[in-house]
Amino acid sequence: MTTHVQYLDGTVKFTRAEVGGKAYSINEMRRLGMPVPPAFVLPTAECAVYREAGDRISEDAWDQITGAIAGLEAATGRTFGAGPSPLLLSVRSGAAESMPGMMDTVLNLGLNEELVDALASGSGDEEWAQDTWHRFVESYAIIVAGDATARPPQDPWEQLRAAIGAVFLSWESPRAVAYRSRHGLDGLSGTAVTVQAMVFGNRDSESGTGVLFSRNPSTGEAQMTGDWLARAQGEEVVSGSRTPETLDSFATSHPELHRELERIAALVEHELHDMADIEFTVESGRLYVLQSRVGKRSPTAAVHIAVDLVREGVIDQDEAVRRLSDEHVARLAETNSADTSAPVLARGAGIGTGVASGVAVTDVDEAEDRAMAGEDVVLVRGMTAPDDVPAMFESVAVVTETGGPTSHAALVCREIGLPCVVGCGAGTIAALVGKQITVDGTSGLIYEGAADIGTVSADAHLAEFLAYVDWPLPEGHTLAPLAHLVTTREVGR
Repeated sequence: MTTHVQYLDGTVKFTRAEVGGKAYSINEMRRLGMPVPPAFVLPTAECAVYREAGDRISEDAWDQITGAIAGLEAATGRTFGAGPSPLLLSVRSGAAESMPGMMDTVLNLGLNEELVDALASGSGDEEWAQDTWHRFVESYAIIVAGDATARPPQDPWEQLRAAIGAVFLSWESPRAVAYRSRHGLDGLSGTAVTVQAMVFGNRDSESGTGVLFSRNPSTGEAQMTGDWLARAQGEEVVSGSRTPETLDSFATSHPELHRELERIAALVEHELHDMADIEFTVESGRLYVLQSRVGKRSPTAAVHIAVDLVREGVIDQDEAVRRLSDEHVARLAETNSADTSAPVLARGAGIGTGVASGVAVTDVDEAEDRAMAGEDVVLVRGMTAPDDVPAMFESVAVVTETGGPTSHAALVCREIGLPCVVGCGAGTIAALVGKQITVDGTSGLIYEGAADIGTVSADAHLAEFLAYVDWPLPEGHTLAPLAHLVTTREVGR
């Protein structure tokens, strides 16, 4: 019999190509004994099977899904589709290569009007039950039904079938196609679908959610950093719909959990041999880890981290050179400092990605049209969403009113080295739109006009990195744009 579903309990070894990065990380973290909610996955191969079957789940696959749900029920002591303690699910995408925010996720699946009452009765918290229900209704309407006014079906099993299909179909969404094209990922076979028992960062005052990096993704410094939102669910952090607090505030309010996160971050980084990006949730004072992966980083951080890992004996010099992407090379070879005498119009959190000037535009279609006509455009939004990605790729910089360093805007821009400033505050759009501005993604400042921009120079880490390379390079080599930085002084020759 064909295996359509795989349990993620750490007892079987999978590859990222087989089950996608999200399921791979869940399985590995459970193998290492980390506090991860139970889950199963429909592997990446099932994406093509679903499409070839006319966008439907086969009966064999559905039988295995229902059996896997029984396993989640046994592990959690909850029942899917029934009270008094209903099991709620997250249904998440996950390709072999990380594509942050490009495909769809449905949270809190399994509720209807009757089960909301059971949730409220069982927890003794009507406000939390209603909040969880409203979050589910909104996400189901937009992601699964494609209609903001739609209501989820009353049958939780019907909800699950539709949500799995929606996640498979999101593989071919315009934003996902644009992302794969930009990053040379067209050879991937599809997305997996991971189904996991929910834990609730919106549960009470001792709950919340966050994202951390084991090293600073903007500078590369060897320090844990990230974002934390109290009484929230994960989508609020990664979407940038709210501006979070830093992990320092989490360390103050939850010192023991922060120390546990430091232990987990070190363990994951040791497994990855690279900087780790980890999503976590705290429910009523209990820590859960939801995902881990190699973290996206700025060009400067990419060099800093690679050199530090060589110094630490984790990787060799050849591997360090391989880890610098073409996008990073291109950005490092460009200018990256601004004349700071210009008036400052706004400020927020920079993500360490240099400087660019252009006209501030808030409409994504207008931004694409003007960029295609040859104009330098800065996309200014309240927050960015996955559907904004094509316009982001055409812009010279991105600015948002809300969000933090781990938000959607920050992750996408950091990966491609695009200047970006997030969390500038309400009113930023009105203050900037239509103006010529300069965005400094390193300082987090936004200047009036087209500021004078200086040239990059090699700092100590970049100089050491360049010394790993056997210069001169063959014509057309991907590192050739950095040749002008190689001097006797800079590389110690």
